[in-house]
Amino acid sequence: MRLHDLMGLSDLNLQQVVAPEHFDPVIRWVVTTDMLDPSRYLSGGELVLTGLMWRTGPGDSHEFVKAVAKAGVAALAASEGGSVPDDLVDACRAHGLPLFRVPADVAFATVTERVVRQLSAARASDVKAVLERHRRLVEGTGTGGIGALLDLVAAELGIECWILAATGRVVAGSESVPDAALLAHEFLTARRLPHYSPALDMSMLPVDRNSTAHVVDWFVAVGSDWQTWHPERRALAEQVCSIVALERNRFDDRLTGAGILAQEFIRALGEGVDASFVTQQMGLLGLPVDSHYQVIAASVSPSAHSKQDVLRPSEVRRLVQELSVPHMSAVGIVGGEVLAVVATDVDATASIGRGVGILSPGLAGTGLAVGVSALVGARDLRSAVEEARHARRLAAGRTDGRYVVGHSELATLVLLLAGVPDDVRLMFRSRLLAPLTEYDEVHGSDLVRTLAAFLDTNGSWTKCAEQMHLHVNSVRYRVQRIEELTGRDLSLLEHRVEFYLALRLR
Repeated sequence: MRLHDLMGLSDLNLQQVVAPEHFDPVIRWVVTTDMLDPSRYLSGGELVLTGLMWRTGPGDSHEFVKAVAKAGVAALAASEGGSVPDDLVDACRAHGLPLFRVPADVAFATVTERVVRQLSAARASDVKAVLERHRRLVEGTGTGGIGALLDLVAAELGIECWILAATGRVVAGSESVPDAALLAHEFLTARRLPHYSPALDMSMLPVDRNSTAHVVDWFVAVGSDWQTWHPERRALAEQVCSIVALERNRFDDRLTGAGILAQEFIRALGEGVDASFVTQQMGLLGLPVDSHYQVIAASVSPSAHSKQDVLRPSEVRRLVQELSVPHMSAVGIVGGEVLAVVATDVDATASIGRGVGILSPGLAGTGLAVGVSALVGARDLRSAVEEARHARRLAAGRTDGRYVVGHSELATLVLLLAGVPDDVRLMFRSRLLAPLTEYDEVHGSDLVRTLAAFLDTNGSWTKCAEQMHLHVNSVRYRVQRIEELTGRDLSLLEHRVEFYLALRLR
């Protein structure tokens, strides 16, 4: 703010005693002091407020004014019971320092609050103008960058901020971000957003909460409490989020040439093309034929009473992309299932599991199931797709709250099903489970889930009852109904194996 803006604050009734000659200095901040030489605490551009407690005689005025003028302050506002000594006026004139008299009934705290509010509004307005230029730059020329945006906000507002994915991955900002995993947990478990964490002294603002599921959104982490911000700063933060959302969507690869090629490659791979076509398409996508790969298969089947966001296939695709960062990959959607071919020389199953574990607070009720194949060469990608799909089906049938199944968890019998035609698998599953699913639909019962729990607990009545939160007698009754409806005997190993396979084929 300029000095003439200070003079325009009529509610303060500041009276100008010494006016600047031919210049209008910029006021950068407000400092109150009663030290005779406060220069070491000044950096230039301040409006200095003083009650003249340092003054013991006329000579002190010259020494005080000389010190603050040398420090480059913008102006001096003084009050000694509402008056200003003549020697202070003379010293200010000698050094060309603007001087104001503060009325006796106006507190320095009032002056400080009013000026700081004016400064904050002006700075926010300036940053808004710069951000608007950045928005136009991003929209028009495509040369903007999130990192440059954060540098701008940090420089203009004096606060650090970061852009993070819901997995805790730092998208932009310095590497010295506080505990990223804890920030992600706070973001995913917040009852409402924006959210302030007193423990971390950080605020979290969603980037695109109106059109993106919470669990795949990015968020802006800011090193202050958003609840204390002035309206101008809140509006500015919302604009930053909008620009980040725009920047993120600008790099969505689904409609790019590479994204379309990847979708066609994944579709063909999922439909069982031959190895020569696979290697040819990999060359077009820039995927090295001599590298090792893993396949990720993912899908969702939300429960009817889920309180979480329902994930669309495009959002599951984005989630899989996030889990496979930083590896080179091709991702596509085939019949509602997301498949990703990821180039890696290290088994990524554990890291994918950790990523999903961080996201788990936002996944309850989504029915997410993720399967990961073993490491294979390019010519074995077709078998890796089948393996990942079987792992995903196994994950979908779990009742222990785990979302990811890796290749090491696949049973030998499940692997053998890779070569069985789809229509045969459908017939096998239907013959065993259709009587139970139909009974559940008509009676609102839970026989299929009871069967899965009974097999997962190795036929233990007690453990199954504990897992289902039922009395043992209720479990016995349900198992008896399962046997009656299907004609199978769950005390026989061969019948248990048949049910096990049928459940994994769902």
